[in-house]
Amino acid sequence: MPEYCVTGGTGFIASHLIRALLAASHTVRATVRDPEDEAKVGFLWELDGASERLQLVKADLMVEGSFDDAVRGVDGVFHAASPVVVVGNSSSNNGKPNDDDDEEEVQQRLVEPIVRGASNVLRSCARASPRPRRVAPTSTALIVLALLRGELPRYPNTTVGFVHVDDAVLAHVVAMEDARASGRLICSCHVAHWSEIVGSLRERYPGYPIPAECGSHKGDDRAHKMDTAKIRALGFPPFLSVQQMFDDCIKSFQDKGLLPPHA
Repeated sequence: MPEYCVTGGTGFIASHLIRALLAASHTVRATVRDPEDEAKVGFLWELDGASERLQLVKADLMVEGSFDDAVRGVDGVFHAASPVVVVGNSSSNNGKPNDDDDEEEVQQRLVEPIVRGASNVLRSCARASPRPRRVAPTSTALIVLALLRGELPRYPNTTVGFVHVDDAVLAHVVAMEDARASGRLICSCHVAHWSEIVGSLRERYPGYPIPAECGSHKGDDRAHKMDTAKIRALGFPPFLSVQQMFDDCIKSFQDKGLLPPHA
């Protein structure tokens, strides 16, 4: 069976991907910041097959060469590692968020580490002997937990695509293992402005302090759709619904103690 590397092993997408790969009898190397931090990595060892086929490797997105050992000799690399930063809580101008500060924070703490981290992973792959035959990077945005906890005073003024984590995992596997897959594969079940999503969440989960106000910062709020024809042409099954996506996501947060049970 092929052996794969999954970067950012404790992340949301990455941990679900590791579970799926182990269930399919693959050997997995997962990169984490500290393999000895039981509080953060312990749940990975509880996955079926982990004791036999999971290896945790220390790596840091910002450190050149730290992914060399993780990718050396594997058949493929799933690059899911990414820094996460919640912005919008800084305040100035009489208590109102300063959009310029938010933009600078996003650039320094999110965009630059993403670019540098991806470059470091790709350079490690280029140096490896033998090289991984395929690298499957992912691009996701996860702010749902912050919204449900009331950690964001306003929801984003953007229109984005949404997808169930199970579909995201399957898309990664297709990108890695289907020889016909190439380039960018778009995986999205629904495109909506956050106002639509927040309205639905507030109605279905009134016990959580979900913000009702839209952010003042002008985002990409243009109506659009995402063309998933390319991945569907590879035989991808019908996408799970956005409602099921959020219900399952919130149930997962509750099970892990990240959210209190819904009243």
